[in-house]
Amino acid sequence: MASTSTNLWVLLGLGLAGIILMTRRLKKVVKEDFGAFIERLQLLPPPQPAPPKAPHPLTGLTFAVPDVFDIDGCVTGFGNPDWVKTHEAATRTSPVVSSLVEGGATCVGKTVVDDMAYGISGENKHYDTPTNPAAPARVPGGASSGSAAAVSGKLVDFSLGIDTAGGVRVPAGFCGIIGFRPSYGAISHMGVTPVSPSLDTIGWFAKDPSVLCRVGHVLLQLPYADQWMPRQVIIADDCFQLLKIPSNRVAQVVIKSTEKLFGRQVLKHMNLGEYLGSKVPSLNMFHDKNKTGELKTSSLRSLASSMQFLQRYEFKYNHGEWINSTKPVLDSVVSAQLQEAFECTDSKLDNCQLIRNETRSALSSLLKDEGILVIPTVADPPPKLGAKEILSEEYQIRAFSLLSIASISGCCQVSLPLGFYDKYPISVSFIARNGGDRFLLDTVQTMFACLQEQADIAANSKVSANAISKEDSAEIAKEKGNAAFKDKQWQKAISFYTEAIKLSSKNATYYSNRAAAYLEIGSYHQAEADCSTAINLDKKVHSFMVNTSIFGF
Repeated sequence: MASTSTNLWVLLGLGLAGIILMTRRLKKVVKEDFGAFIERLQLLPPPQPAPPKAPHPLTGLTFAVPDVFDIDGCVTGFGNPDWVKTHEAATRTSPVVSSLVEGGATCVGKTVVDDMAYGISGENKHYDTPTNPAAPARVPGGASSGSAAAVSGKLVDFSLGIDTAGGVRVPAGFCGIIGFRPSYGAISHMGVTPVSPSLDTIGWFAKDPSVLCRVGHVLLQLPYADQWMPRQVIIADDCFQLLKIPSNRVAQVVIKSTEKLFGRQVLKHMNLGEYLGSKVPSLNMFHDKNKTGELKTSSLRSLASSMQFLQRYEFKYNHGEWINSTKPVLDSVVSAQLQEAFECTDSKLDNCQLIRNETRSALSSLLKDEGILVIPTVADPPPKLGAKEILSEEYQIRAFSLLSIASISGCCQVSLPLGFYDKYPISVSFIARNGGDRFLLDTVQTMFACLQEQADIAANSKVSANAISKEDSAEIAKEKGNAAFKDKQWQKAISFYTEAIKLSSKNATYYSNRAAAYLEIGSYHQAEADCSTAINLDKKVHSFMVNTSIFGF
């Protein structure tokens, strides 16, 4: 009897040990996979062409696609199991996916998206939220959360994503990888489930900038040519004021990299909201005003409101009938958006089209062929898993104020990682005009290594994270003064140059610039005093002043 009892305990112990071992193995599998994939598959590229023909451009690379792309024989799930139950398997593969496979890459699976690809958190209650490999306790960002996790976790070399209102840019920023949103209309949407057709773009993720560019050349069908260099790098100061971390940790990395690669002369600072306010009069319909008629919201916030309106309207137009008839179980974010009452009139829709046209024209005029606009990708760090802050109005205003710039204008945008701050990834975004995709890819190739180098220096700097050096602050003030001078705002220019002088009193350029502004308003004594100081600080300034009427620019 005792022997039987002992045997039972031994068997029970072995059984428990087996369960523990299997559980550990299961956790290991889940951890390695990061929960990124919803379905594993394999689409193999064609055989390599015989020499002397060049090999396929994407040979040796693996990739994944979010569950909004059709693949022959598979049901496109759209992040919702009820969608799967009510739709048939695709009868052909999306041309975008086919072009990558034909280019030599191997597709290894479909990845998780937000419920109906609508959110920006990356959380999906139906299929579980993919783990953010760069910050496991925080959300991966959406809508293309699984694709970003697969690249960040080094499960694939690159992956596709859908970006409507940030579906590629947000997860790229949260997961510490590169994310590219191309110009609107640059890549076919055929075989892709729509979210908001006038905002949807097909983007992609990578860790390696050379892989990003190889994929871009295939998807955008770009012939190889000499690289373009940026002639102007514009820092949108008001956008960086939205950041919840010290702005110098991001903006100064770009400034230092630009100075090192191209020189200070290409840098410019501006208030983007003010610029759009003057160039996009149609935003007036989305402005909130108080009783006296004064604006309560910025132009960037109004731009965000127009984007959210378009996204909601077109999503309802495309999927409202299916939702009403099927009564699917939806994520609370999607449900709240659909249930929220909002006024939709023909005039409001027409106005959105005007806003799109005017914003695209304004940014094309600002950036031209070789200009880069620099903004934060996201204003806030990735929220903790399960936190509700990403749903708050304040959080979304900050996020969409930045994300709407490219979404509404149709410009191309790339999110670039800049290391970590307080243990979570941080990033910056470059925007080029609509149609400037090749130029933007070239800029990534040229600047990426220098940006990483400067990000490492900033992260390891012993200087207080909240402190920008006086020299850097003085340069920012000078650039603002230059902008005011060119706009013939002489007093404003004098104020900025004075600020620069207070911060760095040994720089001759600041005095010569202020002298020029004083001359414009007839303050000859002040101009003479500044000229004398500038010459005493730098003898070279004397000949420069003699030969030009514009000092120090």
